[in-house]
Amino acid sequence: MKPDQPLIDTPERFAAAFDVSRETIARLETYAELLRRWQKGTNLVSPATLDQVWHRHFADSAQLLTYAPNAARWLDLGSGAGFPGLVVAICRANREDGVVHLIESNARKCAFLHEVVRETGCSVEIHHTRVESLWSDDRLMGVDCITARAFAPLPRLLELSAPFFGRTTRGLFLKGHQAGAELDAARENWRVQAHLHRSVTQTQAWIVELSDLRRGESDHVEGTEA
Repeated sequence: MKPDQPLIDTPERFAAAFDVSRETIARLETYAELLRRWQKGTNLVSPATLDQVWHRHFADSAQLLTYAPNAARWLDLGSGAGFPGLVVAICRANREDGVVHLIESNARKCAFLHEVVRETGCSVEIHHTRVESLWSDDRLMGVDCITARAFAPLPRLLELSAPFFGRTTRGLFLKGHQAGAELDAARENWRVQAHLHRSVTQTQAWIVELSDLRRGESDHVEGTEA
């Protein structure tokens, strides 16, 4: 990690980095405690990251709000332990508009998500199913923002998320150092407006921001941030 890329590894540093309320920090502290408790019996995250939950999981997820601050309806694919979708929901819990939909096919992980939602009171709908089974669900059509982390390669992500894309939908996908190569592969079958943004938590990680998704080979990537 670059020296000028500080760790967001405490509640205080998280609050300063993302300008959130004390209530939000309290909800995230509850989330962190539940994660540690459930991790003992369920493999929710890599054990090596439990002591870095504020940076590796919470900050990594919350940074997506920078690129869709006014989005009301969110859809998170393959939510797992709730990253990034449940963190997004907690960070916007004081807003009265919208909801975050979490899709997760693993029953044990869904039980964990339900427990965090119950304890934190955020506006979330949990769908215990595969993404494909919701392609005709009217509630999810044309959502404002679609997210995913460590779920599938970008070409597959576009196949899975395309039915939910509307004219103004934005995709925000957390990717590693191969983000550019994945985007090139996706462009073989999709026309899309694309921007790459460097992650605030890892120098070799990226946020892939997509909009105007259509089938057909793209001509170019619209922008990259260093």
